[in-house]
Amino acid sequence: MPKMKTNRGAAKRFKASGSGKIMRRKAFTSHILTKKSTKRKRGLRLATEVDASNLRTVKKLLPYL
Repeated sequence: MPKMKTNRGAAKRFKASGSGKIMRRKAFTSHILTKKSTKRKRGLRLATEVDASNLRTVKKLLPYL
């Protein structure tokens, strides 16, 4: 059986943490930052875990993660 292909777009967006959880970056960080509070922007810097409802989809896109 041939190797499975990794979705390259997903590979650039998701990383595995040390404990094996799939991590993602938060949205709304690229522009129109003047109206967002400092506290909100600081929170957006942190990576977060992929939600359970999306986990199956992400795992299909990244078979070797």
